[in-house]
Amino acid sequence: MAVSEIVGSGKYTYEVDKSWGRRDGTLSRFGVAQGVSGDSQDRVYLFQRSPVAEMLVFDRNGKLLSRWGAGTFMHPHGIWVSPRDELYLTDRDANTVLHCTLDGQVLRTWGTRGKPGAPGQPFNQPTKAVLAPDGEMYVSDGYGQHRVHRFGRDGELISSWGEKGTGPGQFALPHDVWVDDKDRVLVCDRENDRVQLFDRSGGYLTEWTGLKNPMQVFVRDGLMYLASSRHQISVRTLEGEEIVSWDYQSVAPRKENAPHSIWVDSRGDIYVGEVTGEDGFQKFIRQ
Repeated sequence: MAVSEIVGSGKYTYEVDKSWGRRDGTLSRFGVAQGVSGDSQDRVYLFQRSPVAEMLVFDRNGKLLSRWGAGTFMHPHGIWVSPRDELYLTDRDANTVLHCTLDGQVLRTWGTRGKPGAPGQPFNQPTKAVLAPDGEMYVSDGYGQHRVHRFGRDGELISSWGEKGTGPGQFALPHDVWVDDKDRVLVCDRENDRVQLFDRSGGYLTEWTGLKNPMQVFVRDGLMYLASSRHQISVRTLEGEEIVSWDYQSVAPRKENAPHSIWVDSRGDIYVGEVTGEDGFQKFIRQ
């Protein structure tokens, strides 16, 4: 019998499940399964980049339920499921944000497929789109724009902020965005090794530094979960204070795999999508 791998400590101890999604014989291995989120029923949505760019849908135990979108996406990147169980997807190289049903019906598209926006305008390789509780949408426009865009409930652009740099309100690849229950906009400023916090209008509030390439955050039940591409997963307070963390490389299927996306289900189990190698998706079961 294989020895279980355990990470974390205390109330936040997890067993590593490296075979999740591969046990029922339907899927022998993942490609680059770098984007992950989940709905209100704890179904898990993997926005897979290769070998086919498509969406894979699983139950929380790892049984493949459906797959869709093959031939639709150019370069899957960010995925977020709203409280209404609707998907918000960023197709990076298509320069678009998609609002979809859970089975892939496109309800609205922002951006022009294959055509970058004008300087400072949406979108040039966007990374993530999320809604605030009041329905406004925020998009991190990370690889080409160094910007964050704010859209109204009607889907029309209200304002944008950010430019390339290292100072407050400047970015070196804004890779993720989140609006928390304190009405703060959190932006993973990846290459500056920090998370910056803003008010809803883009006013700079503060930053958390020394975070080793923060890729994505997920907030649930008063906790923030952070995935960093330099091989670290951490559980933190909503003020950024670390509760527990672990070296992801020590439990990765291959040492080159790096965390890219993170989601937590209603039980507290953590799901991590990876890049820089195939078949690297993992689940961490809370003990």
